[in-house]
Formats: sequence, C-alpha cells, structure tokens
Amino acid sequence: MSNLPEIKVFAGENSQYIAESIASSLGLELGKKTFTRFSDGEFVTSFDETVRGEHVFIVQSTFPPSDNLMELLLMIDAAKRASAYKVIAVIPYFGFARQDRKDKPRVAIGAKLVANMLQAAGVDRIITMDLHADQIQGFFDVPVDHLYGSTVLIPYIKSLGLRDFAIASPDIGGAKRANSWAKYFDSGLIICHKTRIRANEVADMKVIGDVEGKNIIVVDDMIDTAGTICKAADMLMDNGAASVRAVATHAVLSGKAYENIEKSKLTEVIFTDSIPQKQPCSKIKVLPIAPMFADTIRNIYEHKSISDHFLM
Repeated sequence: MSNLPEIKVFAGENSQYIAESIASSLGLELGKKTFTRFSDGEFVTSFDETVRGEHVFIVQSTFPPSDNLMELLLMIDAAKRASAYKVIAVIPYFGFARQDRKDKPRVAIGAKLVANMLQAAGVDRIITMDLHADQIQGFFDVPVDHLYGSTVLIPYIKSLGLRDFAIASPDIGGAKRANSWAKYFDSGLIICHKTRIRANEVADMKVIGDVEGKNIIVVDDMIDTAGTICKAADMLMDNGAASVRAVATHAVLSGKAYENIEKSKLTEVIFTDSIPQKQPCSKIKVLPIAPMFADTIRNIYEHKSISDHFLM
C-alpha cells in the first residue's frame, strides 16, 4: 500500500530531515505548516492544510533546546483543536528520559512531567525509540510503541564480518542491554565499571571480562560528552583488545564529544539519525531510521502487529 490517504505527517522545525524521509517512505508529501517566532523568542505553529478526521503523525525529537518539546506540545494541541481523528507523536529521541526517578532528595522526575504534558496536550499515542529507562512507558496512560535501534544497528555490525568479537557495556547500568546483544550474537560479555566525580565526569574505570585479542563492540543507548565511552575504549585497547567500536542509538554529543571521539582509540562509532549531527567526524557512521518508523506507522494505521520488526 503505497498511499495512505487518511494519514498526514508533519514535522517539527528541527526534525524536518527525518520527517521528510518517513513521509517519502510512506508515499506521502510532508504536511504543510507555518512556524513563526516573535522577537522575544516566543513562537507559534499552525497547520496550513486541513487535518479534520485524519490520523496526524507529528515527528519531533525532543533534544535540547526545550523549544523542541514546546513546539511538539503546541502542534499536538493545534491538531486536536482542528478536529484531527488521532494525534500520534513520533519522538525518535525522547528528551528528559534520564530523569526517570528520584535519585536524590528534592529533584523532579522530568520524564514523568513530560509524559503528563504530552497527555495534557491531547496526544493519543507515542512512537519512540530506545528510552533511557524502559519503565518510562508506564508513565503514559496512552499506548507507547517502544522501538529498538538494534533493528538497524545489528545488521550493520553483521556487515562488518568481525571475527572473535565480544559485546561490552560502558557501565553497570547498561549491562542488561549489552547482555541482550551478547545473547543475540552468542558472544562474550564485558562490563566496564566506572565511578564518577560528578555528572559527565568519570573518576575511575575497571574492566570485567575477557578482552585479550577481541574485537569489541561497546553498546549504549546514548552518547553525550563521550567521556565514558572514550575512556572505556582506551582502557579496553590498553588491556589487549584488537579493536573497539561503539554503538549507540542517540548521538546527543554535547561539549567536547566530537573532539573526544576523534582523539580516542575507537575505530568507529555508529549512531542512528534520531538526532542530527552538529558537525562531521571521521569516526562516526550514521544509519537512517526513517524506514523503520514508516513501517511502524503503516502497521499502526492498518492495525497490524509491529513486534515482528524488532530484533530485541
């Protein structure tokens, strides 16, 4: 089914690149909208075509700045007020997901607050990918389709034809994710144990597992400053690894991340395009996720299962 007449796909300002690919994969034109910013920084967004009775899919990753989240909320509200039949937020990168619990006194649970705001705006469904914490799905009282970046990342790893390789987690918190990859590949599992001085700064790191002579794939959901992943790679190479690659769904890449990756002993870092790249980097490989999201949208519209499309 190349054309889905009751579906309309719209994009937030900073997610045009992926929304256009999703719409193209569905055989649709991207919906028309107007974004106007006032001199004080406030902005308004409006649809330039009817959405009455339509399934409206709004594509917007909510990476910083918070304007991206606010724009998504305004677009959901606008679609509901324009009598859309269903409003589905397509959020490849779900911002504030690292704030999934109270890990110290007197802090907000940001992920729950975002869930509340999306529902208050009137969203009917969420499609997202590789949440930092799986339990965030339970913060919503509407359906959440939680996709996995491994669907596009694993085929690329297979294409490398690596021999004698192992899967590694950059920290204890990611051990479950890395273990799933290790089971899939029937490979060894390595865990890097780190201690932090403060947020985004690693004090010390130790390695647990057989490293010698291995081609190692370090698996994570996101890479921010790249401090942890680069320190892990350097340590693994110093302990006798043949090569170290990093795989992560979301390229947050803030601060000196690009510089850290270039200077590290990493052979390659593989991301999806859930977040656009800020600058080029010779060690970074970016894989498109639009076909996976388009396929999910088509199956949701046609009331088909989406579970068969995900490797883990």
